[in-house]
Amino acid sequence: MREESHRKILLILGIIFLLTFCLLPFAWMVCISFSESPDFLVRGNYGFTIKNYIDIVRLKNLHFLDYLKNSLIVSGITAIFSAIIGVLAAYAVSRFNFPGKVVIVVSVLALSMFPQISVVGYLFKLMSNLGWINTYNALIFPYIAFSLPLAFWILLSYFSQIPGEIDEAAMVDGANKFQILFKVILPITLPGFLSAVLLLFMFSFNEFLFALMLTTDFRTRTVPVGIALFQGLHGELPWGYIMAASVVSSIPVILIAIFFQRRIVQGLTRGAVKQ
Repeated sequence: MREESHRKILLILGIIFLLTFCLLPFAWMVCISFSESPDFLVRGNYGFTIKNYIDIVRLKNLHFLDYLKNSLIVSGITAIFSAIIGVLAAYAVSRFNFPGKVVIVVSVLALSMFPQISVVGYLFKLMSNLGWINTYNALIFPYIAFSLPLAFWILLSYFSQIPGEIDEAAMVDGANKFQILFKVILPITLPGFLSAVLLLFMFSFNEFLFALMLTTDFRTRTVPVGIALFQGLHGELPWGYIMAASVVSSIPVILIAIFFQRRIVQGLTRGAVKQ
């Protein structure tokens, strides 16, 4: 009994530590975004204000709404196309036997570990030759390439758990491979597909290096780079604007995560495959 109470205490302490560790930076960001001065702890005078939120929307020179729009467009297109390509690749690897199958799977895993900094110079030169610098294409295509391994591995793990007898039953009913994939297999693996879309969207939304190197102004620059380049009239860092913009840009990701999380839990608890 005593050991059980000690275990509960340690569990509670561990949960409190993790929540504090994860939420404290976000809470501090929100606190600064609503303060008149970022150094209120030194001055001892905390003045509550929503001016920072009004200014990031109102001031045209900040271009925050342009950055947010660019991030949503680029991340949405990347997530959808990467997930669709990942579905096709994962289905092919999980259902077909062909030479070099293991090599392909291992190669995809190796590519997922490839550092972005090692290719950004060549990528910049390629995009310059194509005339794509400061365009959506310059971000979407590299994002799809670097996010495909994640989509592939998530969906492959789901497809591998589905018995092949389902495919055989569908073929007996006259379905072809594409019909089996999109009308039978994909509905069963919908939780995995939604998980992939969510993670791909978050990856693209938070990506910094490519967006920094391949964009030059507010027309295609995304939120992470735009916020990092916020500057005041005299070159100072406007921490209030930076924190307010960070809070606002976090809201779409948080809302999408909550929405998809509910769908994922529902899909997993319903039990798509009956024994």
